[in-house]
Amino acid sequence: MNLSSWRQNLFEFWHRPPSGYRPGLTLNQLRRDLAGLEFDGQGMARGTFRCLQRGLAFEVAECPQAQFLMHIVACQWSMRVPCAGPGQARITLRHTGAIRRQGVAARLQVGDSADWAPLLQRLCRDRQLLEVLLPLDFKRLELCRDERGWQVTLEHFGASEVVNRLPGMRRYIRLNTEQREALLGSFSHLQRLLGGY
Repeated sequence: MNLSSWRQNLFEFWHRPPSGYRPGLTLNQLRRDLAGLEFDGQGMARGTFRCLQRGLAFEVAECPQAQFLMHIVACQWSMRVPCAGPGQARITLRHTGAIRRQGVAARLQVGDSADWAPLLQRLCRDRQLLEVLLPLDFKRLELCRDERGWQVTLEHFGASEVVNRLPGMRRYIRLNTEQREALLGSFSHLQRLLGGY
């Protein structure tokens, strides 16, 4: 066995789906939680949702994550926001507050801080955005800008599936009505806000 085939085998081992993962099952559950939105499937584990009332289009992809004797199928939400002008940036958002959520912190990971300081302040102080971001239970929220515009990527705690092998259990964590409204509202406000940057 040569080195390149050994590397390929190792890569396939680490990137193979977990045992018991059923592609499309979590996405089908999510489609029920997002009833009323248009859906276009793109393979078994990926699709695009459209909310015509808010003018939103976002993609959702299943992301299986292997753990010891279990796995989690999380959904990664992504939305493209076109904008004019050059510039690169990567911003991460998180909730602040030790016990109760008190606000949102924005941190610039990539880019010139002088260029993006007004946007960072706006993300942390925009009252309408905070009203929808504070109740939203997200694990990761990232804003990346390149020559095509902004890419909003969100991983939510809800709309995911937990699968145990011992004892055997499969449980879907719903995206409830409050989280659905907070998520759609967050995407609407981010689309409007990022379009100007």
